[in-house]
Amino acid sequence: MTFEEAIKTAIEYEIKVRDTYLNSVGKIKDETGKRVFKVLGDEEQGHVDFLECKLAEWKKTGTVSSSDLKTVVPSFEKIEEGVKQLDSHMTENQFETELEMLKKALVMEQETSDFYRKMVDELESNGEFFKPFLEIEDGHTAIVQAEINYLTRTGSFFNFEEFGQEY
Repeated sequence: MTFEEAIKTAIEYEIKVRDTYLNSVGKIKDETGKRVFKVLGDEEQGHVDFLECKLAEWKKTGTVSSSDLKTVVPSFEKIEEGVKQLDSHMTENQFETELEMLKKALVMEQETSDFYRKMVDELESNGEFFKPFLEIEDGHTAIVQAEINYLTRTGSFFNFEEFGQEY
């Protein structure tokens, strides 16, 4: 895959995951859940805009300048606070809808992260361009997985057990 094809493919992934989040906002009744999906959808739109700008730059000059890719992914502490707020006012029906949307978002985030991981590994001189996207998408995956873990009461948070069964 060429660098230009990689950017175009990245745009397609970002649009899919953006649409997953933004189309879910209207289906979720919980305000915290809506905010999470809206913020993540807006961030994905920022990725689309950034990639389109870099694609235009690549087509015009054959290079891309370095620039910082911003993220709204908060610290793990802030994520934990937000996830805990979900339980305070969510009905069973809201839970089912949100969990369904989160599972769909998780699949999209994992696919997008896998794509960026592949680009980092396979594109020799230009693979570094995709590293910030990989880090951000892995952060999005962690947020979505944390919310799923909380809602389903798996006893884990960011893949660490919060409790164990000792005999």
